[in-house]
Amino acid sequence: MHNDEQGHHHHGHHHHGTIKNIKAAFFLNLGFTVVEIIGGFLTNSTAILADAVHDLGDSFALGQAWYFERLSRRQGSKAYTYGFRRFSLLGALMSTILLLTSSLYVLSEAIPRLINPEHSHAEGMMFLALIGIAVNGYAMFKLVGEKGVNARTIGLHLLEDVLGWAAVLVVAIILYFKDIHILDPILAILITLYIMMHIVKNIKATLPIFLQAAPEDVDIDLIKRKISEIEHINSAHHVHVWSLDGENTIFSAHLVADKNLTPGQYAELKQNVKSLIHHYGLYHSTVEIELPEEACRMTGNAVCN
Repeated sequence: MHNDEQGHHHHGHHHHGTIKNIKAAFFLNLGFTVVEIIGGFLTNSTAILADAVHDLGDSFALGQAWYFERLSRRQGSKAYTYGFRRFSLLGALMSTILLLTSSLYVLSEAIPRLINPEHSHAEGMMFLALIGIAVNGYAMFKLVGEKGVNARTIGLHLLEDVLGWAAVLVVAIILYFKDIHILDPILAILITLYIMMHIVKNIKATLPIFLQAAPEDVDIDLIKRKISEIEHINSAHHVHVWSLDGENTIFSAHLVADKNLTPGQYAELKQNVKSLIHHYGLYHSTVEIELPEEACRMTGNAVCN
């Protein structure tokens, strides 16, 4: 008991540390995003604005991670019986809409400058780029060593930000010595197209979760076959697999027994099914075992087969 409590305390302490680090990275990133939006207009740099949009997206990602790391500790309620993990999908949709709108604005500013380049303030761009590298680098450093999925994902986003600001710095240095102002809108368009590529990727990943499609990494036919191989199971139907939030998978099925079972056989069958479900890493499962002469209990126009 003592070891379990000690392990639980250590896990809770680590979880609290993760939340604290994500929170710090969120406020750091959000504060700098405001600075760079203002700086983008002051330096007349669409590349700075494009990077601001990138940082704004990462601020949303950090905010969601911080909020949902805390929310995930709460139990389900009467209204949300599965808990609150699925709320992350709503957050992802909101950030996608914001990023898409912001990206289209940056493109509307940058594309005309390909034809009529405007002067950008190179010294200001260099100053902001150096701060951007420092701020995002520090935020990334805060998350080094964290093992959570959220922390690792955010760390990669922040690394992208550091590289993006490094590109802005290089362009700013060139502009300082050479009057090639078309470089600024070109960089802005490249950064924005990169962001929009990720937007499309996120939509393609999120939409099937919204529509409760079976996760690609779950082989339903294999699971059905393995279940049918368990002793005293004749067949499996109404097998459903869907993802709660992109990480946690829900499984449900009707299993037909090959004979009337004794209490001992019934308990053993349930344990065997439970072990199989656990083996495939399914987060939550609901299984109904039907006896041979029992009618399948489905409503509406559903057919048991």
